[in-house]
Amino acid sequence: MKIAVIGGGGVRSMFLAKSLAQAAARLKIDELRFMDNNPDKLGIYGKMARKVAALNAPELKFTLTADAEEAVSGVDYVITTIRAGGDEMRVRDERAALDEGVIGQETVGAAGLSFAMRSVPQLTKYCEAVRKYAKEGAKVFNFTNPAGLVAQALRDAGYDFTFGICDAPSGMLREFGKLYGVTPDRVSGEMYGLNHCSFFRNVYVDGRDVMKELAVSDEAYAKTDLRYFDKATVAAAEALPNEYLYYYYYPERAYANIVAGSETRGELIARVNKAMTEALKRIDVEKEFDEALRIYGRYYGERERMYMANETGISRGIPWSFDPMSRDDGGYAGVALRYIEIVAGGIPQTMILCVPAEGAVPFAEAGDVVEITALVTKDAVIPHRFENIPEVNMRLLKAVKEYERRAARAILTGSRAEAVEALKCNPLVAEDTISRKLVDKYIEYNKEFGVVWKG
Repeated sequence: MKIAVIGGGGVRSMFLAKSLAQAAARLKIDELRFMDNNPDKLGIYGKMARKVAALNAPELKFTLTADAEEAVSGVDYVITTIRAGGDEMRVRDERAALDEGVIGQETVGAAGLSFAMRSVPQLTKYCEAVRKYAKEGAKVFNFTNPAGLVAQALRDAGYDFTFGICDAPSGMLREFGKLYGVTPDRVSGEMYGLNHCSFFRNVYVDGRDVMKELAVSDEAYAKTDLRYFDKATVAAAEALPNEYLYYYYYPERAYANIVAGSETRGELIARVNKAMTEALKRIDVEKEFDEALRIYGRYYGERERMYMANETGISRGIPWSFDPMSRDDGGYAGVALRYIEIVAGGIPQTMILCVPAEGAVPFAEAGDVVEITALVTKDAVIPHRFENIPEVNMRLLKAVKEYERRAARAILTGSRAEAVEALKCNPLVAEDTISRKLVDKYIEYNKEFGVVWKG
């Protein structure tokens, strides 16, 4: 089996390489190809990924390339994790929204539209390459943000071999497992919603539903991403919320925290990544791998410690380190690998994916992509049905889905008017004048990325 990673020069490439290499023998993966169009990043983070893969699976063939055709030719699966425009574009996107008085966060906020204006055109090119050069029946797992909107656009464009993936749901389940002192394989949950706007209706530990226990547990609010929410908010949802729902529930608080901070999340990421890359450039990352890991751990640890801290005023405070040889818990590669393992084993199992709803939830229309627990078989993905969703959750999900639906259509057709309507539907914008100003800014920012805008 051959797997390609588009965006293999990203700063998280080592995580992917570790997950894939540790699964190689079990899943009969014999070759990995990491592709990136940034030679400097491929020469640093791609090489570090190759070293990690070699430590875990010395027999595994590992190719670094800047050529998309070479990367996807004859492969069985592709993982896409790209950042078109780089960190600097994220900074500009988010600041533009903040200047208009609205949250700019790059997935749920206004900046997500701008990011999608770059992501979708690039990903459609890669999907065309997969369609043309990959093995017949090859699947694409997209981790590129905003993952839900991107998944909708790719499906609308006819790429029915694509799935949106996110590690937030599995990460939250792992946190719950730690509270109960159990391994990740003993924790599961039923989720419905949209990417970064989803709810666990049930959480099972060894088959027992502990959702109601978690919803009132002081320890859960101290040690898991429930830390961002009030118990009354969770009680009203009658479910456990994804951490990104913080922005929808407390937008005034989030905005005030962001503008009061010394830097936005995008600015922090840009600063840390630039400093880390400059430090790693000074050494041979493969020959001096231990030193490379020390540098990486110093900088990436800062990213992790400050995750959502500026927006919420709450730091995770969790020590972070990267051990290239420890047992891997998954991350977003783990989501893709679970699908691959189910298909290879031929035994249907459940997992959480961004897939067409197919009537499974009352807030979605035909063709809408949702993030949902689904039964995966060798030949199909069948979403679980969720009925009796609380009205407060329904209202939010309908609004966000309308935004995603219109935004995907706007990008695929180049309709400025549709893009304005999309932002007006986003609960974190929802104002005509601001929507028009931001759409015009974002169109100007992204004029080099392939969408021909009209109207």
